[in-house]
Amino acid sequence: MDSTNANLRPSQADLPQWLDVGANRLRLVRPAEERLSVLVEMLDRAEKSLKLFFYMFEDDRTGRMILARLVAACERGIAVEMMVDSFGSNGAPDSFYDPVIQAGGEFRIFSPRFSTSYFIRNHQKMIIADDRSALIGGFNIADDYFDVKEADAESGTIDDSWEDLGLEIEGPEVANLAGYYRLLSDWVYRDNGNMRSLRKMVRHWDAGNGQFRWLLGGPSNRLSRWAAAIKRDLENGSRLDLVTAYFSPGQGLLRRIGGLSKRGGQSRIILPGKTDNAATIGASRLLYGYLLKRNARIFEYQPRRLHTKLVIVDDAVYIGSANFDLRSLFINVEMMLRIEDAAFADHARGVIDILHDDSESITSELHKSRRSLLNRLRWTLSYFLVNTLDYRVTSRFYSGSKT
Repeated sequence: MDSTNANLRPSQADLPQWLDVGANRLRLVRPAEERLSVLVEMLDRAEKSLKLFFYMFEDDRTGRMILARLVAACERGIAVEMMVDSFGSNGAPDSFYDPVIQAGGEFRIFSPRFSTSYFIRNHQKMIIADDRSALIGGFNIADDYFDVKEADAESGTIDDSWEDLGLEIEGPEVANLAGYYRLLSDWVYRDNGNMRSLRKMVRHWDAGNGQFRWLLGGPSNRLSRWAAAIKRDLENGSRLDLVTAYFSPGQGLLRRIGGLSKRGGQSRIILPGKTDNAATIGASRLLYGYLLKRNARIFEYQPRRLHTKLVIVDDAVYIGSANFDLRSLFINVEMMLRIEDAAFADHARGVIDILHDDSESITSELHKSRRSLLNRLRWTLSYFLVNTLDYRVTSRFYSGSKT
């Protein structure tokens, strides 16, 4: 664990609950029980409409509880619309969602299995209430994202939950997200599986150019707005704080991160020490040597599996659904909100400070001790599988599709 200045860093309780940015109120929500409370309250207090999209919606205790609240919302006259991704939510049968439809709600599955676009995952997570408040972030609707267990070595209990983060937004900016949801909903209802129209939607979505920018990423022959924005910020920035579940960017972004540190900037990168897929950790570790030589500081989070997606470059904060790998940058349908505000950037760094204090510092000496020949072979194979092979195979499906 890194203890540098630990006594100066805030706990979650010390962080302000709400911050005003422009005409909007923002609140970062980290603890699992608080995220669940905010989610439930948003569903229960809706007065007119609820719009939901989740990559993963499980048929478990949390999923059934949220589904019951959506049914209750329908029964009190709320217009409920719900979409899930076919790949991420394939653990629950379609009949699981029937109670929402029977109560008067609308439900659709993004990209059915018979379509070539099934290989394009819609990785977004969002709840919009009355087009005035929203909750976005990296968490799905499943027990593992809300049920934190206390690890106990004596009993053998491990904490296999996910460390995650949500952003609650209230204000006029939510209307822009609701406009995007309507665009996505129209595609799902009219053109579900049509790759040409999906690429067109990603390419023509207007993110805006103000303090708030809703940056859409997805399958395209061009650089997505999300990828283009982070590329520009890294080229011009002097301070990077990055937390992500999967870290295996291409050479272009890797060089920009390394260049920021090498030219005198600061880079703090917090990555998983535990995950559900060992190959993703191996793919990240293959890149550590390059970054460490360029003065980047790297840490691995220890208490539980890390699923948070938060990037801060100077005064620009990115939060949403995207990881920092080729699939999230160039293939998956992702939404990252870019907020440019110095006070909010400082606030978000406070959340990263909390994760930092529970992370192991990856020094050059530690990395060298891990770099056995066998591990280097494993890391190289992992990078090839999760980055190179997956990217090339999937990109051929969407770039070559005529549907």
